[in-house]
Amino acid sequence: MHLAALRSFIVLSGKAVAWLTLAMVLLTFTIVVLRYGFNMGWIWLQESLSYLHVVVFSVVAAWALQQDGHVRVDIFYAGMTPRNRARVDLLGTLIFLIPFCVFILIISWPDVANSWKLLESSREAGGLPLVFLLKSLIMVMPALLLGQAFINITDAWKTLRTQHDP
Repeated sequence: MHLAALRSFIVLSGKAVAWLTLAMVLLTFTIVVLRYGFNMGWIWLQESLSYLHVVVFSVVAAWALQQDGHVRVDIFYAGMTPRNRARVDLLGTLIFLIPFCVFILIISWPDVANSWKLLESSREAGGLPLVFLLKSLIMVMPALLLGQAFINITDAWKTLRTQHDP
């Protein structure tokens, strides 16, 4: 996949899924009103809130990384030259991000594959029958982060090749 297309895909995915946070707020409000106002509740409604939560955090992680939205020690990073920032980004991606993503992919594969094999559904009566799709998001997050890691490495490498220390 072309780098610009990958970058755009991550942005589009992140922005689209970020809107689900509004749905989560509205759904939470609905659940609370139904439960405390009318003494009503459905397991599938409560589980759908959990599903939305997982979708948001799984898919938005790569976009947040792309937008520099993740937590880091900016007290040091902010004062660095672009070349030193590129070094930190490159090393951080190679030493931390890629091994973490590969580990998550390897460790989660048997559980996700088994869930698909069984077409796993909720253990609760009246729950959602899509647990296998939910568990698939365990692998979507590191896959998207690996795509962003490739972008970070490319951007850092370009900066290191074109920028010179003062």
